Amino acid sequence: MVDERPDPPSDDLVFRRGKLRKRDDEAIDLFREALAHLGDVPRVKRILLELGRFYNPVSNGPTLDPAARRQVVELLEAGRLEEAGRVLDDCLRRYVVAGKQP
Repeated sequence: MVDERPDPPSDDLVFRRGKLRKRDDEAIDLFREALAHLGDVPRVKRILLELGRFYNPVSNGPTLDPAARRQVVELLEAGRLEEAGRVLDDCLRRYVVAGKQP
């Protein structure tokens, strides 16, 4: 009978895989997409809703809290894109910094 099990990967191969594989953070991508498309209010609203569905284990809550989402949407609907961008950028910065905490 022939042994059909694959050879176990070498330590070097596992190490290389670990170095090449980088954990993607979809929340950061969504924050950046929202910031890049502030003029497209319906699109940003959908993105913000999605961010509110993501769980942030560091804060034990949503990635984007409802109050911040409301504030950004109100600013966008009032045509105050720069202010909305600053609020969103602050939320992104807090999320990234919180994720780096030990």
